[in-house]
Amino acid sequence: MASASKASAPLTLPVLPLDDEVVLPGMVVPLDLSDNDVRAAVEAAQAAARPGGGKPKVLLVPRVDGTYAGTGVLGTVEQVGRLSDGDPGALIRGLGRVRIGAGTTGPGGALWVEGSTVEETLPDPLPGSVGELVREYKALATSWLKKRGAWQVVDRVQQIDGVGALADNSGYSPFLTVEQKVELLETADPVARLRLATAQLREHLAEQDVAETIAKDVQEGVDKQQREFLLRRQLEAVRKELRDLNGEAEGDESDDYRARVEAADLPEKVREAALKEVEKLERSSDQSPEGSWIRTWLDTVLELPWNERTEDQYDIPGAQAVLDAEHAGLEDVKERITEYLAVRKRRAERGLGVVGGRRGGAVLALVGPPGVGKTSLGESVAHAMGRKFVRVALGGVRDEAEIRGHRRTYVGALPGRIVRAIKEAGSMNPVVLLDEIDKVGSDFRGDPAAALLEVLDPAQNHTFRDHYLEVELDLSDVVFLATANVLEAIPEALLDRMELVRLDGYTEDEKVVIARDHLLPRQLERAGLEPGEVVLEDASLRKLAGEYTREAGVRTLERAIARLLRKVTAQHELGGRELPFTVTPEDLRDLIGRPHHVPESAQDPAERRTAVPGVATGLAVTGAGGDVLFVEASLADPETGAAGLTLTGQLGDVMKESAQIALSFLRSHGAELELPVTGLKDRGVHIHFPAGAVPKDGPSAGITMTTALASLLSGRQVRTDVAMTGEVSLTGRVLPIGGVKQKLLAAHRAGITTVVIPKRNEADLDDVPAEILEKLEVHPVTDVRQVLEIALAPAAVPVAVAA
Repeated sequence: MASASKASAPLTLPVLPLDDEVVLPGMVVPLDLSDNDVRAAVEAAQAAARPGGGKPKVLLVPRVDGTYAGTGVLGTVEQVGRLSDGDPGALIRGLGRVRIGAGTTGPGGALWVEGSTVEETLPDPLPGSVGELVREYKALATSWLKKRGAWQVVDRVQQIDGVGALADNSGYSPFLTVEQKVELLETADPVARLRLATAQLREHLAEQDVAETIAKDVQEGVDKQQREFLLRRQLEAVRKELRDLNGEAEGDESDDYRARVEAADLPEKVREAALKEVEKLERSSDQSPEGSWIRTWLDTVLELPWNERTEDQYDIPGAQAVLDAEHAGLEDVKERITEYLAVRKRRAERGLGVVGGRRGGAVLALVGPPGVGKTSLGESVAHAMGRKFVRVALGGVRDEAEIRGHRRTYVGALPGRIVRAIKEAGSMNPVVLLDEIDKVGSDFRGDPAAALLEVLDPAQNHTFRDHYLEVELDLSDVVFLATANVLEAIPEALLDRMELVRLDGYTEDEKVVIARDHLLPRQLERAGLEPGEVVLEDASLRKLAGEYTREAGVRTLERAIARLLRKVTAQHELGGRELPFTVTPEDLRDLIGRPHHVPESAQDPAERRTAVPGVATGLAVTGAGGDVLFVEASLADPETGAAGLTLTGQLGDVMKESAQIALSFLRSHGAELELPVTGLKDRGVHIHFPAGAVPKDGPSAGITMTTALASLLSGRQVRTDVAMTGEVSLTGRVLPIGGVKQKLLAAHRAGITTVVIPKRNEADLDDVPAEILEKLEVHPVTDVRQVLEIALAPAAVPVAVAA
C-alpha cells in the first residue's frame, strides 16, 4: 500500500518570507528580526495569539527571486530575544507543511493567507523497500557526517524513525541548493521525499569523492615538488660548502646561460636567437625535457668559434718550401695552393678581405688513384697556410642529416659533420678535408651529396644553415679539399662547384725520392732501427718500385719496405745479420722473395705475351691509376662452322662496339692493307681480354683490337716494346681518348719504350713529366695504318692465311 497525504481544515496565518532560504518541518532556526518582513510576521503572530492558546504561529514561505513557493511550513515562535551578535532575533520551530491558499486580512503589517495543513499517512507495516531506503539514507548520512567530524549528530540521525522526518532532516545539509530544498518541501509523499533526499545525498558524496581524489593528487604533486625543491636547495648548499672547502669561487657561470651569452662574442643574429632560447629555458621547469635540449643547443652555440680566425701565413716561398719538403711531385696541387695564397695576400693588402659578405675561401677536388697522398696533402696545405686542419671522413655516409644535422625535435639530435668540424678546429677558417667524397651513398634517409651542394658552393656557403643550429654559419673562409678515387662517381652538380685537380700517380723517380725521404725514415722508426743501421740504395728502391710494386701510389711500396726492415730486424735478432747493413738489389730476392712484376722487355723473347701473332698491348685507366692491357685474337677452324665475333673478358657495351668497328674496318680495307681477309667470312673471330674476372669498358681500345686482328691475319707479331691507346672509326681514323698521363706512366712502369697515341691528344703530353717523355718514344697518329706500320714487326715468312 502506497503512502499518501491529505489536506485538513484551513488556517489563517501571517506569512514570514524566507529569502534564499528554506525551512523544513522539524527544523529549529534563528531568524533576524532586523528584517522588516520577519519582524512584521512575528509581531502579527504575537498580536493574534490568544491568551492560553499556545505559542504564536507563523507561515514560513520560501521566496526565490521575489516569487513565493506554493507550499510553506507552519512554525511556532519559540522565543524572542537577542542573537549571538546582539541583534534582536526569534527562534522558530517548523512543525508541518501547509498548502498556501488565498490572501486575507489580519492584525499588524504582515501578509496574511489562508492555508491547509498537509497530513502524511504511511502503510502499516512499512514495505521492505521503504525499510531498505531508510537504512540506505542513514548509512549515507552517517558516512557524510563522519567525514565532517560531526559525531554527536550521528546518534540523532540514527534515532529518527519517521520516514518523512528522516527526509526533512536533510534540510540541515549545507550542500543542498535552495531549489533542491524547495523540491523537498513541495514533495508531500514522505517515501518519495526520502527517495529524493537519498539521491541528492548520494550524488553529493560521489562528487565529494572525486574532489577528494583530485585534491589528493594535487597535494601529492605539490608535496613532490616541495620535496624536490628542498632537495635541490640542500644540494646547492652542499655544493657551496664544497666550493668554500676547496677555495673555489662562489658563482658558477656555467649555469648562468644569460651571462655567458651576453659575455660571448657572438654575431648579432646568433645572439638574438641565443637570448630567445635562454628566455625559454628560464620559463621551463627543471623537469621539462625541453630544458635539456635548450641547454645542449646553447652549449653548442657557445662553443663554436664565431669570430675566431687564424692569421694566414703569407710567406709564399716558405709555403712552397713546406709543400716541397712534405710531398714529392704533385706540382699541380702545389701551384694551385701557391696561387691561392698569393691572391689572398694581394686581397688583404688592398682591403678586399670581405666582398659582398663572402670571404676568399677555396674548394678543390683532388682526384686520383689510391696511395698518391691526397689525404696527407690536406695536412700539408694547412701547415703551409698556418691554419687548423680537420678531416671529415665521408666514406659510407648515407644519411643527409650527417651533413646538415638533425632537427632539434629528435631525441639525441646533433649538429652535422661540417659544424662539428668547425667546432673541433676552433676557428672559422680551417682547412677541412672531405675524404672519400666519391664514396657517399644515398638511400631512403636522403642524399648526403645533395646536402654538400650548399657547403661547397662559394656563392652560398657564407649563409650555410645547419638543421640543428638554425642560424647562419659563414663557411666562405674555409678551404675545402675533397678527395676522390673515381671522378665519375661524383655527382655532376657537386663536381661543378669544385675546382678539379688531378693526381695521376708518381713516376719511378718520384717514388724513389718519396721512399728515400719519407717512407724509409718512418718505417725505420716503426721497426725500432736507427737511421744508419739499415741503408737501402737507390737502385734497391727503384727495383722495389718497378718490379715488386706496380701501382700509381706508394702504399704497397711502403708495405714492401716495412716487410724488408722486419726481415732484417728478425735476422739480426737471430744472429744471422750484422748491423749496419746496406740492402743492394741483389739482396732483395733473398729477403722478400722474387719480383711480382717483371717487365715484358726483361722476359725471354719466347715467353713474352706478344711472341705469337694476334696479341697486342694496350693502355687503360683503372681506379688504381693507369695499367697495361693485353688483347688476344684468334680465328676458329672453318670446319667448326662457328662464324661471327665472340668477345670475352667481361667487356662493356662500348668495348664490344669497338671490336665490331675494328673487325668491320679490316673486312672493308683488308686488300688495301695487304691482309688476307677472305677467310674472315667463314671463320669465327674470338677477341679476349685477360683478367676475365675484372669488368672492362671504355673507348680507348679500338686501335689495340685492330692491331691484334691485323697481327693475327698477317702473321706478323706485335712489337714487345710498343703499347697503344686510341679509338678507331670505320674509316680508320684514330680518335682522341682520355687519361694520357696515367697511361704513359703505366707504360713506363711496365717497361714499354714506344707508345702510340692519337694525334689530337698530343697537347696532353704537356702534363706528362719530362723525365718520362725522355724515356718514351711517343708517336701521335691520325690513321690506323700508321699504327700498324709502327706496331707490327716485319714478317719472317709471308703467310697466305693465318691459322
